[in-house]
Amino acid sequence: MQTNLSLRPLEVGVGEVAERDGLVYLRLRDATRAAYSNAQLDDYAGLPRSAFAWRPPLRLTVRARASHPADQLKGTAGFGFWNSPLSPGLRRLPRLPRAVWFFFSSPPSDMALAAGVPGPGWKAATFNAMQPAFFALAPLAPLGVLLMRVPALYRRLWPVGQRALGVSEALLPVALDEWHTYTLEWWPRRAAFFVDGALVHRAPYAPAGPLGFVAWLDNQYAIVTPQGRFGGGALDAPGAQWLALESAWVERL
Repeated sequence: MQTNLSLRPLEVGVGEVAERDGLVYLRLRDATRAAYSNAQLDDYAGLPRSAFAWRPPLRLTVRARASHPADQLKGTAGFGFWNSPLSPGLRRLPRLPRAVWFFFSSPPSDMALAAGVPGPGWKAATFNAMQPAFFALAPLAPLGVLLMRVPALYRRLWPVGQRALGVSEALLPVALDEWHTYTLEWWPRRAAFFVDGALVHRAPYAPAGPLGFVAWLDNQYAIVTPQGRFGGGALDAPGAQWLALESAWVERL
């Protein structure tokens, strides 16, 4: 794989990171719901979050494809920047999530936090719960969950919650199992996403750094909705599935 990133592999369960013919494969083979499995590359292993490498403005370009189309791949996958909010086995306290990335999740995942965008799917996305607006609204969360169960109130009020979470998403109009060049331009307080040079999403807000680069494929699912549905776990993923990377490049803007 062609890259200017200092990447280290992480293999959990039946996850495997393998290199062949100039490509890196993040691969799962016969993953089951009995155990979490992950194949990952990142540049933040062992680092405190304050030492994560990346801040805006920058441009990330990744050429990638998956083994299966979006309606057949199981678990979650993607690449981009995040703050690794949960770090089991490392000396990092949990943090609220921040991310700017290309992100895939399969059913039963349902992280329906962007109004009008389905929970699962192959997306361009930002998320930033580490901002004052979220903390200001957090005490009202129990009442908000009840109000969000009324469709008219959800349509009227959820945009406020969505902005507080810094969530901006769009489904990608391309096949996950075909080669594409994905570009993310991350600016202070905004981001733009491109596929094969065509603009696919403008996010009006984005997290600040520092964040770390990650590319992964796992068998996880998560459920988080404004109406108070929460859950998660591992999925069966019979056979082999993979995310292949041909290149990953970061440029300062």
